[in-house]
Amino acid sequence: MATAASRIERDSMGELAVPESALWGAQTQRAIDNFPVSGLAMPPAFIHALGLIKAAAAQVNAQLGLLDKPLAQAIAEAALAVAEGQHDDQFPVDVFQTGSGTSSNMNANEVIARLAQRALGKAARVHPNDHVNCGQSSNDVIPTALHLSAALQINGQLLPALRHLQKLIRRKAGKLDGVTKTGRTHLMDAMPLRLSQELGGWAQQIAHAEARLQDSMSRLQRLALGGTAVGTGINADPKFAAAVARNLSRRTRLKFEEAEDHFEAQACLDTAVEVSGQLKTAACALMKIANDLRWMNSGPLAGLGEIQLTALQPGSSIMPGKVNPVIPEAVCQIAAQVIGNDACIAVAGQSGNFQLNVMLPVVAHNLLQSIQLLSSASRLLADRAIADFRVNRQQIEAALARNPILVTALNERIGYELGSKIAKQAYEQGRPVLDVAESLCDIPRAELQQLLDPEGLTGPRTKAGKR
Repeated sequence: MATAASRIERDSMGELAVPESALWGAQTQRAIDNFPVSGLAMPPAFIHALGLIKAAAAQVNAQLGLLDKPLAQAIAEAALAVAEGQHDDQFPVDVFQTGSGTSSNMNANEVIARLAQRALGKAARVHPNDHVNCGQSSNDVIPTALHLSAALQINGQLLPALRHLQKLIRRKAGKLDGVTKTGRTHLMDAMPLRLSQELGGWAQQIAHAEARLQDSMSRLQRLALGGTAVGTGINADPKFAAAVARNLSRRTRLKFEEAEDHFEAQACLDTAVEVSGQLKTAACALMKIANDLRWMNSGPLAGLGEIQLTALQPGSSIMPGKVNPVIPEAVCQIAAQVIGNDACIAVAGQSGNFQLNVMLPVVAHNLLQSIQLLSSASRLLADRAIADFRVNRQQIEAALARNPILVTALNERIGYELGSKIAKQAYEQGRPVLDVAESLCDIPRAELQQLLDPEGLTGPRTKAGKR
């Protein structure tokens, strides 16, 4: 029953009251009523991708003679307003909805139809299914929106953020090429290396994360649109899908293509699972770098104290003067969330029953969240932690001078057994390995100094700290 603040809308199941101010219709309202679950709406990037798809579809349907041009133009303009984020508040359907995402597709169809109807006036008729959804099904639109939104966010946000992080790490490495420090394996003292080499390893991790995502993009840019209900393309013009892909390519400047096999494109989410795996790998890289920074910054008096991260905020409500590595900690939490998102996507990816995967909305939510989180984390780590940390050279040099593992450099001259004896005695007596080696082997001190020189043990210098 309509009230002063509502109106009556109709669908195939009957009449339903809808808020007067809402642009959506009865099917969207049923989804709102049916799924009061999390309060999480579908991500804006996903809604914007739906808008792009609906605009492209309307324009192509006009070209194919399936929609009158004025009607198609009104639909396309309304859809582009959705794509630009002008109506984000009109997409309230919960992420945890019907597994095909039909509710979100109809949400878009109804909002766009109402906007187009307003533009054309009462004399025209704009139907959400017959016109806005012409040549489409939720079963091909939603996986298309998933691919489209993820590809746009990776290309527009994540890849630039990873490149920024890699560039900044390499720049920092170049400035620290003269700093030799104690290496660590198993968190125990090991052979020395240069800070530039350590940071160079971080940069290469990020370069490989970028390369993996770039490789996945070719599959992400293949779209399910055109398969309609089960992959056969019923009710879609044979030219429709390829034409929409070309339209989206022109609009986004990314090359999108019709899927090679529509049955595969709708029955599974293997590409989304693959991309999520690459995001998880990138998250592992960020967590490794963040934890290295935490260890190097630890103390400063009772830890390693090799570097000092910029103090950003008080670290304790009870211990005055305490400052914590808040940026690396935030990045580690982000990485954990991305890894958790990947686990959810992996489970959802197995839910392709016959001709359709029925966990599409939660995959879209988690995938886009992971992309957004990693984009933010990469820039945060670069600009608020790596760019301006300071090196405690005195602490690094003191630890290096006490490192008995330097005796490894003498293995070829004195053998492993004598080297082990020298190292153990240096540990026990707290003496420099140089002094102990001089007393236990017949190599002249001047030669020992040369053989045990930490900087000389790190290998030749090359660009960006690489060997």
